[in-house]
Amino acid sequence: MVRFGPAGRSQSVDAFDAASKGTSAVLEHACSLGLTAFEYQCGHGVRIGDKTAKEFGAVAASMGISLSLHAPYYISLSGLEAEKREKSVAYILDSARAADAMGATRIVVHSGTAGKLPRVDALSLAKDTLMRSLCALDAEGLGHIHICPETMGKINQLGDLDEVMDLCSIDERLIPCIDFGHLNARTLGSLSSESDFAAVLDHIEDCLGRERATRFHAHFSKIEYTEKGGEKRHLTFADTQYGPPYEPLMELVAQRNLAVTFICESAGTQAEDAAAMKACYDSFSAGV
Repeated sequence: MVRFGPAGRSQSVDAFDAASKGTSAVLEHACSLGLTAFEYQCGHGVRIGDKTAKEFGAVAASMGISLSLHAPYYISLSGLEAEKREKSVAYILDSARAADAMGATRIVVHSGTAGKLPRVDALSLAKDTLMRSLCALDAEGLGHIHICPETMGKINQLGDLDEVMDLCSIDERLIPCIDFGHLNARTLGSLSSESDFAAVLDHIEDCLGRERATRFHAHFSKIEYTEKGGEKRHLTFADTQYGPPYEPLMELVAQRNLAVTFICESAGTQAEDAAAMKACYDSFSAGV
């Protein structure tokens, strides 16, 4: 089953349920649009308590919405200081605890930057941090929570497609989070045609095998970028200057019978744009 949903609270949630500022409103809004996924945002820290997480998860389950959680942005798998990497392990563990409480089994993690290190050395540190994180999860009985290293949008960040494949190669429980907007931004607009997207999908399967290539996690948004740095800012699907387009990818996902979870990270219209992706996918799926 292909799932679609927003990353966090869309601007339209308040108009949808003006009387409620509670967390359940985002789920009701997503459900009203026919969406079946939602990514809870902990980018600025894991601040949801166990009780609230369980209540949120129960509401999501009652609506048939699958949850994932975005771990704090300040995680640095490749940090040069050992103390910083140890803190990153602790942040990942906190994220896994919150995810487990709400019934989510996937946490999305940023890898950080290479900094002054050669990229190969930064990648080696990131692998070690991920292994330590998996051991920490296992020690708490959270080994069923999948860490999803994300492809990143800025050129100086660790996390191009090959680097994420390399990170995920260390353990089969690691599921890549392929952010197509990020990939397009850091490669200065390389994703436009069906063959462009097919090359990405084929590469995932070549590196990680059919099973993970079928059920990977995905982010999608249009992103403005610069030639020097890559990602600049997230846009909405109304933008016509920057990509990537989602239609060729939706056709491929339908043709290949994949079971991807797509989380839309548009700037404020993520729920509506996720619904647009779903409608596009459904149109292709009906013809397969």
